[in-house]
Amino acid sequence: MKLYDLELSGNCYKVRLFCALTGIDIELIPVDFLAGAHKQSPVIDLNPWGELPVLDDGKVVLRDSQAILVYLANKYEKTQWWPKDPAEQGEIVQWLSVASNEIQNGPCAARLVDKFGMALNKERTIEVSDRILPLVNAHLENNDWLALNRPTIADCAVFPYIGTAWEGGVDISGYTAIVNWIARIKELPGYTSMPGV
Repeated sequence: MKLYDLELSGNCYKVRLFCALTGIDIELIPVDFLAGAHKQSPVIDLNPWGELPVLDDGKVVLRDSQAILVYLANKYEKTQWWPKDPAEQGEIVQWLSVASNEIQNGPCAARLVDKFGMALNKERTIEVSDRILPLVNAHLENNDWLALNRPTIADCAVFPYIGTAWEGGVDISGYTAIVNWIARIKELPGYTSMPGV
C-alpha cells in the first residue's frame, strides 16, 4: 500500500498521522511538488485532479485525505477511530466536512498564501479562520476530543491545519481549549509530527 506524499502538506500528514497512531504500515512515495511531479505520471494517472495525497492499494486508488482516512479505518477495522454505528459515524463526518471546508478555506488557505505564495484572498482566509476557530474552541471547552469523547479520524482530519495555522499568520494562542487539544494529540502513543507543527 503506497501513499503518494508531500511532507509539507497537511492533507498528506492527516494520513501519515493516522497510520502512525494506529500502527498501519504504509509506504511513502515522496512527490516533488515544486517540480510539478503531481501533474505527471504516475501521480496524474492515479489522480486526474493532480492533487496529493493519493493512496494506491492495488485495485483501490483514492484521492482526498478524508476519504483515505475512512477507507483505512474501515479496512483495518480501527473501530476506536471510525465506529460502525451510523450515528457515531455521522458525528465524525461533521468534522471531516469542517476539515475540508472551513479549515481548508481558513487556516490552510492562509498558510498557502504566506508560506507558498498562492494567489488567494488572504483577507477572506482570515475571516473564515476568525469564524471557525472560536466554534472549534467552544466545542473543545466541553470536550477533550472532537467526537465521541475519544480520539477519532475527526481529530486527524482537523488537527494539521490548525496546528500549522501560525504559518499563515493565524494566531491560535488565545484559544486555550484548542491549544490544550493540540497538546493531547501530541501525547498520543505513536504520534508523529510534520514541519510547522
